[in-house]
Amino acid sequence: MTGWTATVLGVAQDGGLPHVGCRCPRCEAARAGRRRREKAACLGLRDGAGRVFLVDATPDLPDQLHATGALRPAGVLLTHAHMGHYVGLAHLGKEALGVRGVTIHGTPLMGEFLRTHAPWRSLFDEGRASFDERESFDLGGLAARRIAVPHRQEWTDAVAWEFRGPRASVLWLPDIDSWDAWLAAGTDVRDVVRSVDVAYLDATFHADGELGARDMSEVPHPRVTDTMARLADLAPRVRLVHLNHTNPLWDDATPATSRGFRVAAEGETVEL
Repeated sequence: MTGWTATVLGVAQDGGLPHVGCRCPRCEAARAGRRRREKAACLGLRDGAGRVFLVDATPDLPDQLHATGALRPAGVLLTHAHMGHYVGLAHLGKEALGVRGVTIHGTPLMGEFLRTHAPWRSLFDEGRASFDERESFDLGGLAARRIAVPHRQEWTDAVAWEFRGPRASVLWLPDIDSWDAWLAAGTDVRDVVRSVDVAYLDATFHADGELGARDMSEVPHPRVTDTMARLADLAPRVRLVHLNHTNPLWDDATPATSRGFRVAAEGETVEL
């Protein structure tokens, strides 16, 4: 099958925007309809026959699936077991979509986690989903490969996904602890970004101090300032994604765009 496209279905950190419990001007404006509401980070893959695969299952899955034009996903590729990346699987069960024959892709630890914990295990017990733990596979003209990344592993490990089609390649990496931690594990982000046409990278926080009095070490992520310094000569390939509601790039992307980087936008598409 040909004609693959990758479409950004959400740009925000797990809690979206407006963020629960936050009364900052940005969140209040979104609640009041004075600014756009933002969905959790998600990528949609669609082939020429209309099959759709979701990269992560966010709390916004109903709206994100609808945006693809499909009634049901053919599969879901998971990065890790944090709230904004897998809880949308609940919509696949009998209370909502009641799917059959959906393949969920992820690491062996992710598969074990889902198959042994309610309510997720019901998807497998009831024959609604199967789990594919292969590291790389073909979706039908689109090669998919997961890449291990260091990120808080309370329940499962974490990965990025790389997709290669006949026209272009894309990296989806919404969460990582730091680029130095990845380098210590043997992978240089520069090499990975250089190997693809478009790299969607973790941009949760723009800079230190963004959470006020809260200890930012509790939620480790690379700062956008660090990412831009490391990847200055590769800026045209980079799209910043997974922005926390506190990230000032929501209101002014100039600090990134002036250096050749782009903030990902819901609806943008790459022809694969």
